[in-house]
Amino acid sequence: MNYASEAQVEAQVQQKLVQSQEAQHHLRQRARRRATIAFLLVAALVLFFVRLPPSSSRLLLGSLVANRLLVALLLVFGLIAISLLWARGQRLDVWLFQTLNLRGYHAVWMDRAMWVVTFFGNEGFVTVLVVAAYLLGDQGFAIALALGALTLWLVVTLIKALTDRARPFNLLRETRVIGLREHGLSFPSGHTAQTFFIATLMVGHFRLPLGVAVGLYGIAVLVAFTRVYLGVHYPRDVIAGAILAVIWGTLGAMVAPNLYL
Repeated sequence: MNYASEAQVEAQVQQKLVQSQEAQHHLRQRARRRATIAFLLVAALVLFFVRLPPSSSRLLLGSLVANRLLVALLLVFGLIAISLLWARGQRLDVWLFQTLNLRGYHAVWMDRAMWVVTFFGNEGFVTVLVVAAYLLGDQGFAIALALGALTLWLVVTLIKALTDRARPFNLLRETRVIGLREHGLSFPSGHTAQTFFIATLMVGHFRLPLGVAVGLYGIAVLVAFTRVYLGVHYPRDVIAGAILAVIWGTLGAMVAPNLYL
């Protein structure tokens, strides 16, 4: 299937996409850009492994085996990112988005509650946690949280620039948008990433019991749901943000004990 037909499929699936030659041209350009970026990243990774000395290769493989769960999560994240190129994946994404955003129970009180809950994933909430942890004497956790949240934000911003995915309300005219129409790109969800990062870092750093861990991840899942409910992200955006954050949070929990002042 060529890029022109892929653009037509995406337009039909999304239904409310502006039907114009300019829109079609933009979709073709974006598809080419994503494919080129994916090819260059794979080529760079292969070249990196080929050029490694044998001793370094063995050390790297040993490290990958020891952290195979993180490697598996990273591969899943990569597959989700690559799936943005597939029209079938877009069809499923749009169907799930419209199911959660347009259908079902949508009372005014629920709209307001979802709008409030989503703020658990913004920078202000992270700042409050950092200050609270520092004042309570856990400088290691405070520094790990601050550095982890900042670097995660930078990674999310970079991935958004590479994938160049528009937010759903820019393409689907019937989208219910609760609150402001947020600026920026869609993949992955920054709010979801920050919330799952906080939960993962806290569980790993404090060795929290199962019940508390389930509660924290439950809040993170709720924040992820709000991003779709509010009309600002597709389901794949929040899934990718959660996976990336779990990886980042696990690494942060490993580093945190070494960050005490």
